[in-house]
Amino acid sequence: MEPKYLGKQFNEPIDELDVIPARAGLSLVALSSNELTCICPINKQPDYYQVRIEYTPNKYCVESKALKLYLMHFRDMHQFAEDLAVIIRDKVVETIQPWYCKVSLVQSVRGGIVIEASSVFGKRDAE
Repeated sequence: MEPKYLGKQFNEPIDELDVIPARAGLSLVALSSNELTCICPINKQPDYYQVRIEYTPNKYCVESKALKLYLMHFRDMHQFAEDLAVIIRDKVVETIQPWYCKVSLVQSVRGGIVIEASSVFGKRDAE
């Protein structure tokens, strides 16, 4: 499976993820970004997030450039943090079929409240 975006001049948001092969013996991959934004469905204001994706790969890993482009595609969407954690987790699981996956979001303070949301697939030590 050849990555579509790695090494290519492509900087537009995408709604898919590329993969690279997972090397035998790789037990945990963690990716994080502070470049995730989307729109609050209620007040239509932008929300800013720190996202962390960790997974135990099966055959594939998420390619990081495609992840950056994938996260960009949420910037004009209207989603709550709680929904966003599940949506991203589902995309990672659908794409790479890991043994375990956890997506955690921390929404920047707004109105004096920080929202943290996580969504988990599988068990951390399962294989």
